[in-house]
This record gives sequence, structure tokens and C-alpha cells, in this order.
Amino acid sequence: MELILSDFDRALLEGEEGPASKMAMRILHRMLPVFGVDRFMDISAAHIDSTVYMGIATMEYAERLADLGAQVRVPSTLNVSGVDEFGWEDWEVPPEVAGNALRQMRAYEAMGCTPTWTCAPYQTEHAPVFGQQIAAGESNVIGYYNSVIGARTERYPDLFDICAAITGRVPAAGLHLDEGRAGTTLLRLKGVSRALQEDDAFYPVLGHLLGRTASDGIPVVEGLEVQPNEDQLKAVCAGGASAGAIALFHLVGITPEAPTVEAAFLGQTPQDVRDIGMDDLRKSYRELSTSHGEKLDLVVLGSPHFSITEFKALAPLVQGKTCHKDVEFLVTCSRAVRSIADHVGLIAPLEAFGAKITVDTCPLTSPMLPPRIKHLMTNSAKYAYYSPGLLNVEVTYGRLTDCVESAILGRIERDEGVWNA
Repeated sequence: MELILSDFDRALLEGEEGPASKMAMRILHRMLPVFGVDRFMDISAAHIDSTVYMGIATMEYAERLADLGAQVRVPSTLNVSGVDEFGWEDWEVPPEVAGNALRQMRAYEAMGCTPTWTCAPYQTEHAPVFGQQIAAGESNVIGYYNSVIGARTERYPDLFDICAAITGRVPAAGLHLDEGRAGTTLLRLKGVSRALQEDDAFYPVLGHLLGRTASDGIPVVEGLEVQPNEDQLKAVCAGGASAGAIALFHLVGITPEAPTVEAAFLGQTPQDVRDIGMDDLRKSYRELSTSHGEKLDLVVLGSPHFSITEFKALAPLVQGKTCHKDVEFLVTCSRAVRSIADHVGLIAPLEAFGAKITVDTCPLTSPMLPPRIKHLMTNSAKYAYYSPGLLNVEVTYGRLTDCVESAILGRIERDEGVWNA
């Protein structure tokens, strides 16, 4: 395939914009045929997932770019780090790991990235707008930008995303293009009660089901009777990206590119049509739990990072109550959200309850949990899906109220009535 490069692309490759831009463009140029296209296009923002410390190599990669003088050409937010910058010593993070992760954080900041340190940048003032072309890493961010906002990004891997931010260029492929955003599979909800659709616990399960059912396609969901809120949509994105590789889904009548079924498929015929009922949802619900006993060591919330709205829901549930002495209770969020939550009085009741608030990172990307943690509970499909493999623990999925009640009692308790109706 003969590649078609602009004068700017060639200038980058030839080092006219400096050695860092040359290095970044050489990587993009080498990868362009992998995307199956022959040219690049402009972006106007990025979200960098390369911030997660995965060893000496990722640190040295970032420092190499920074030492060469790299500067991002577009506004670029930063995903979670490998550590809570100022709170890592409260956990069992090895000092050497913390030191290297902090060096990696400094390198990305030196490149001009905005130190948001969150996997939910769309719930900040840095959220993109409909139609905006972006290079995003972090799977749930990709899903949210594409599906909920209607911005456009492909699934960019770590180390590639920062190159896109430095050059302002990405392959002109896939979800960046109109034709790449058409639905592939129609999923018709049948017999799913409005009460369940109004329950927060439904949306992580729906996302998990999309990931299992549509894999790396673009599912179109028909039959929702309610308007999901921002956090519920966030949960769908996280569940779908974890269980499958869902980068874009359409909820008919809800998400911006799906006012109708026909619009979601761009007038094309669906490749597959399936009815989704309660049996399918119950199966997905059960798949999110690997532990079926009462043992509980940790309740963990905030994957994706907790929002102010979620803090407002949690604080009254724990007000005047105490977490069981044998249970850790952890909430992860961005430092900005924590500051706001503290300012409006939402942190004090959590700390009085016995909860810990961690910013900048999450247990999936940081070696922070003590070895005694073997059974955790969460309301996050993402935590539920990844924790058994990444953290070597057993997991129970439940709604937020289940998590709080279980933390108080020191054992797993779930109200499953909504799933049995």
C-alpha cells in the first residue's frame, strides 16, 4: 500500500518539528498500514492511557519523549496513574514501584498534558463535544466519547495515543469516519420491566451483556423505556468495553446518532438481530460474580472513577454507620472530584464510616492492596470483570446499597428482588 502523506506529515518524519515529533510520527507511520488505510487526519484533543505504569519500559518511553522535548499539539487529558501521588504510602505499594510511577507521571506532565489523572475525563470541564475528532486510550473513555457524546475516536492502545497527541494526527479510519459508525447487531429488549431499567444495577449488567453478545461490533439496543443518567451510561460503557471490545454502541432514542433504528444502522440492514430478555440479563448478572459465599474483605467503588453524583448517593447511605472492622471500604476518584466532594461535605461521613478515598489511580493499575484481600464486592462491572485475573481475588457484584449493607455486616448480602421479578 502506497501511503499518502501531507507536507506536514513529511516535515514531522524528516525532523523539521524536532526529534520528539519525528519519533512520534515514525511510530504512527509504521503503524498506519495496520489500520488498513493510507493516510492520516487531524485530531483536536486526546486522552492518554499510557500513564499507567507497567514497568521500567513504559517509564523510560515517556521520559525519552519528554527528554527529546515532546509537547502535545492538542489538549490532552491524562488517565489514571500507577499510584495515588500523595497517598500511595497509605497502601502497600512498593517504594520502587511508586518512585518509577511518579517519574512517569512527571514525564507526561512535562509534555504539556493536563494532569486530570482520571478514567472519567468526560465528567470534567475537559469533556469533548459532538463530532470532535479525538485520540483516546482507556476503553471506557473510548466508549463514552463515541456512544454518549458522539465524539469520534478509534480504540488507540497505550504508547500510540501519546504519539497522536504529539503530532495531532491519527489514521483516517474506522470510527473517525461516518461509514465506520453504522450499527452491526440489533438487540431488542423484551420483557424488561421499567423498574429494572430505572435501577442503577441494570446498567453495568447491560454493558456486560453487550460486550458478551456483540464482541467487537457496534450493537444497537432497542426497547429502553427510560432516559439513563450520565453515571448509568458510564456503567454501560465500562461493562461493554471490559467484557468485549465495545468502542461504540447506539441506544435507540437516547444516544446522539441513534434517533431511530434506521439512523443507527445508517440505512443498512443489521448483520444480526437478537431478542434480549430477562434470562439473558440474569445470566450476565450471574457472570459478574465469581464468589458465592459470605466472605468479604473489601468493598471497592469507582471504576470508572466516582462522580460527585455518586458521592451524593453514597454519603447518606453511610451517615451515622460504621464499616465492619474486618472490611476495607475503598472509593476511587479523581483529585478534582475529591476536592469538590470534600468542599460540599460528602467526604466527612465516608471517613467517619471507615471508608478510604484514593485518587489518581485504582487497584486494577496499582499494586496497592494487601495480600489478605481475597474477597471483594463492587457495583462496577469493570472491577467485577477484571479483578479475578488482575488481583487474584473472588468477586461479588451488587448494587450500591448491597455494597454498603455488606460492609456494615461484614459479609455478603444482596437484595436480588429486581432480578427475579
